[in-house]
Amino acid sequence: MKITLRVLVLFAGCAVLAGCDRYSDSRYQSGLREAEHRFQIADSEGAIRAYEMLLDGTQKTAEAHYRLGHLYADKLKNPMGALHHFSRYLAIAPEGPFAKEARDYQREGEMLLLNQIGKGSPLTQDEAAKLKNENLNLRKQVAELKDKKSQVPPAAGAPGAVSGKNAKGEALQKPIPPGARTYTVAAGDTLGAIAQKVYKNKARWKEIQDANFYTADGGLKLKPGQELIIP
Repeated sequence: MKITLRVLVLFAGCAVLAGCDRYSDSRYQSGLREAEHRFQIADSEGAIRAYEMLLDGTQKTAEAHYRLGHLYADKLKNPMGALHHFSRYLAIAPEGPFAKEARDYQREGEMLLLNQIGKGSPLTQDEAAKLKNENLNLRKQVAELKDKKSQVPPAAGAPGAVSGKNAKGEALQKPIPPGARTYTVAAGDTLGAIAQKVYKNKARWKEIQDANFYTADGGLKLKPGQELIIP
């Protein structure tokens, strides 16, 4: 499984169509280019670090998981790592342009993992049972993530959209994806103050609001102890 130039160009097109805000998307694409540069100069560890810095559990990160899956499969010959990232790709983008390839590798990777663990010799019954259970658990986690994704209210203006507020008129908070970077709200915090802390730029408060709440109306009140996604 090799990533071709055509695949990378298609990925870039998919990212542009993802609907991310202009600044955030630009920063994300810059991170992808840095990771790809590390990959091209055979700095696998540097490429992994660069890709992992982009992961926040949102749909935009599917591309980074996909590339990490290839890196683990092709360069590191590590089917466990490849299976993890291809499964995360499917959890985030189950209908993505490379979902079929990711599913195909799941079957291939399971066989490679069996051979790797067995080191060319038959597995014991206990080892086979353990590996099967771990694989079932991984698939269950993917299914649960898909279910959570399906429960997210549609965006405002879309068919079946919700108001984005609860009965008290407070903004509904989006679920925090597994593995997302978070910030715990302290007393007196505002979105602007949090943006200054994490980005050194108050003007980026709206990125945090859009990543965490279904409504962009005014009057948003943060509560001490509240967990927020940091995109």
